[in-house]
Amino acid sequence: MRRHMHAANSPNMNHLTSTARSRRSLLLFAASTVFLRFGNKIADAREAKGTPKPDNLLSPDAALKRLLMGNDRYVQGTSRADDFRRERSALVEGQNPYAAVLSCADSRVAPELVFDSGLGDLFVCRVAGNFANDDTLASMEYAVAVLNTPLILVLGHDHCGAIDATIKSLHQDKPPPGHISSLVTALAPAVNASLGQAGDISAHATRKNVIDNVNKLRSTGPILTAAVEQNRLKVVGGLYRIGTGKVDIVS
Repeated sequence: MRRHMHAANSPNMNHLTSTARSRRSLLLFAASTVFLRFGNKIADAREAKGTPKPDNLLSPDAALKRLLMGNDRYVQGTSRADDFRRERSALVEGQNPYAAVLSCADSRVAPELVFDSGLGDLFVCRVAGNFANDDTLASMEYAVAVLNTPLILVLGHDHCGAIDATIKSLHQDKPPPGHISSLVTALAPAVNASLGQAGDISAHATRKNVIDNVNKLRSTGPILTAAVEQNRLKVVGGLYRIGTGKVDIVS
């Protein structure tokens, strides 16, 4: 028994025990390092899935500033060259646009180009006359409630054919053919409000239409109104100048 106890406490046995402990510690350290790295990759993947474009996580004011900076590059002819292959891959699982744009369907007004934006940056609804009907309201609510978009821009433009068609229809008291009459109905309030003003009726009506639809979006509950009151959303109006490419904020 004494020899057994002596052997158990011998220097060789102590050395073997110490070596085993060192190996076990090394294995545990290596395993924990792998686990942490693997865990971080999972967390990073989840974060990337939730925010495919982290640069788009902006306040309403910062989003408007970025929008106008992009427009300035477009006006100056210094638009960036985006890597659409990389953006397509990043956006497979979702989107987080930094701004929503309610724009006219006019072929001369392309919001992604006008604001020098890439894929996944702008949530765009286009309809001749850039007015908010039930469908566009629902789309904007989706952008705010689901995608957390902090900015909505109602974008009108000069020389708008829909506005001019409405002016002509009201002046002649003759509805246009087909479903075009629905555009006249939607734009008539802005045109009628501009008839008594001096100067270019089309320009006045275009501006009035933008302002009216900004007010409509701001006051439409429950989603948009709540977001505006909580300072999570800014709704503004702008006018695009076809000749220069410049966007002027009017509301």
